[in-house]
Amino acid sequence: MRTVCTIEARMTSSRLPGKVLLEAAGKPLLAHMIERLRRARTLDAIVIATTEEAASDPIVALAQALGVGCFRGSEEDVLGRVLGAARAYDAELIVETTGDCPLIDPGVVDEIVERFRDGGVDYCSNTLERTYPRGMDVQAFPFAVLEEVDRLTDDPADREHVSLYIYEHPERYELRSVRSERPETGELRLTVDTPDDLALIRAVFEELHPKDPAFGLDDILALLDARPDLAELNRHVEQKRVR
Repeated sequence: MRTVCTIEARMTSSRLPGKVLLEAAGKPLLAHMIERLRRARTLDAIVIATTEEAASDPIVALAQALGVGCFRGSEEDVLGRVLGAARAYDAELIVETTGDCPLIDPGVVDEIVERFRDGGVDYCSNTLERTYPRGMDVQAFPFAVLEEVDRLTDDPADREHVSLYIYEHPERYELRSVRSERPETGELRLTVDTPDDLALIRAVFEELHPKDPAFGLDDILALLDARPDLAELNRHVEQKRVR
């Protein structure tokens, strides 16, 4: 199956506007994310699914500068936007990610895709159970499944959260959950949604990136084990509810 990774990215996030283009270790966070995703062995293409709003023009410019795909669609209908991006780049298997995960580990991406390819499921992710740090979120499902979901629901929550309908209907879709070997790390926030999240992300990049730009999740966890003060920077931040 032609496997395309979509990155949902926009400039108008409510708690930290323009976050995907804020910098860490001298690069925009979105550029770091793309650089890391390019190390995944299982991906055939990467496409940024951004909005039609003029505010997203800098995201389009970054995509062009880095030579990755870009698709523009509705800001509110994220499901439709990701479906359009997947269709435009001939995806058979969609690997859904979001632009607030600049520390994403390509090894985790490969594991999710490989576990999907083991067969027998319509959806595979490490988000059904929170055993990976938030910010390592990867979801894989066929284009045909998302195309079906697009026809089945107009619920605003389903349209905003692309795969919500899939995993809320296990009677219709076969789901596979991938668990971390360190489930206690599921409490960590390695995502960017607030200024305090950004402080942690920047600290991780500043510590690890100069030594090895290809650092992975194990390196991050080792750093946080050695420097528990870093994880305290955003421990208080509450994740927005889906519903």
